[in-house]
Amino acid sequence: MTIEVNDTNFDELVLKADKPVLLDFWAEWCGPCRVIAPYVKEIGAEFEGKAVVGKVDVDANPGISARYGIRNIPTILFIKDGEVADKQVGAVPKDNLVEKLKALL
Repeated sequence: MTIEVNDTNFDELVLKADKPVLLDFWAEWCGPCRVIAPYVKEIGAEFEGKAVVGKVDVDANPGISARYGIRNIPTILFIKDGEVADKQVGAVPKDNLVEKLKALL
């Protein structure tokens, strides 16, 4: 399952998560974001119960984007215990994202 993360629920869903988090920073108008969106959704289903998979719309949630210095999208942050453990900028194959997430399990 993929969850929508916003400025209001970020701390609860991401920073206080008891599992690793894959957080996709995206925007509706971003072509490469649309390319990886199905991968993120699949990963959300495959890792349900093992990891939190969320999406942040950068246009609607500028606070989170600024907090992490997101300048290019798509950017995916891998967060464990409230800290950024890894990062991927740009559209990449699904396997790349899966490997980074598996490393945090």
